[in-house]
Amino acid sequence: MYSFIRKNAVMCIALLAAFITAFIVPPDRAYLDYFDYRTLVCLFCVLAVVCALKNINFFYMLAVRIVRLFKNARMAILALVYITFIGSMLIANDMALITFLPLGFFVLDSTGKRRYMAFTFIMQNIAANLGGMLTPFGNPQNLYLYSSYGIPTPEFVEIMLPPFLLAVALITLCCLIFVKAEPLDLPSERVKFKGNRTILYLVLFALSIAIVFRGIPYWIGLIVIPAVLFKVDKRALKMVDYPLLLTFVFFFIFSGNMARIEVVRQLFSTLLDKSTLLVSILSCQVISNVPSAILLSQFTENYADLLVGVNIGGVGTLISSLASLITFRDYVRHNPGKAGSYILKFSLFNFGFLIIMTAFMLLYK
Repeated sequence: MYSFIRKNAVMCIALLAAFITAFIVPPDRAYLDYFDYRTLVCLFCVLAVVCALKNINFFYMLAVRIVRLFKNARMAILALVYITFIGSMLIANDMALITFLPLGFFVLDSTGKRRYMAFTFIMQNIAANLGGMLTPFGNPQNLYLYSSYGIPTPEFVEIMLPPFLLAVALITLCCLIFVKAEPLDLPSERVKFKGNRTILYLVLFALSIAIVFRGIPYWIGLIVIPAVLFKVDKRALKMVDYPLLLTFVFFFIFSGNMARIEVVRQLFSTLLDKSTLLVSILSCQVISNVPSAILLSQFTENYADLLVGVNIGGVGTLISSLASLITFRDYVRHNPGKAGSYILKFSLFNFGFLIIMTAFMLLYK
């Protein structure tokens, strides 16, 4: 039980929050209106197909081929970070880290460059959190806000493009400054390519993306994708991050109840009227970016600042994003006894990014 709670801390906190607020606002028919069913279905479909692609080593093979193009540590680490950056735009930030952190470990461990591991993991983590901001499905909070507010896709990209470009520039600059251009040889490793499965899963992924962009009714994906994966890869369905889906469910209940408490509604409405951007960024540092997006969306129509805030707010504290906890857990598993030094480096880089990006967005407005 302790291990389960520790592994799924955010979900358990969300459950506790929903349970407590249910005493203040007893369950009734209005609870059914709390849930954004489309967001839940979209998230499930994307996660399921990504798990299937991961099972055939699609992303790993793609990443290895890209990294092999570079012959020194600086360029290889840049490639690893860029792959994570791009991956987060396509397969969500947490899945990008789960997929590409092992590649980062493989490259650095097998070439004797483990001294760059903390830096690489931190940059991959920042890249995952900030890279996913450009697409509606890149971060879970994006998917929710995009669906909840009905944000037009061109407007979504226009809102997120300035902080996205700044993030690219800052990440590139850090890699150029903190990694030396040392010779690097990657060991050869053969991975079997499964062509038919790859084509099938890419079609399913395209279907998922079409659902996200509202091109296809979401209920079609809920029928087709589980049916196909049940036939060809049941393991992918088992691998879906169901605790993440339940986290959304519990926070929908919590935020819905909070929105019905008049004192809370007045407090958040007043704070968000003063600065939606700053309130959302600070909220992420305390309760993480996904629950911040769900909660604060109940009290403001300023989705542009809220969207930016819960994205750049994903950097900062270790709990500001679930993706950061995934990275921390993976690093400590490979480097036992180095948690303290990692958290120090993590905080320096993350708060540096947070301060610069927050100042930029305040001036940009």
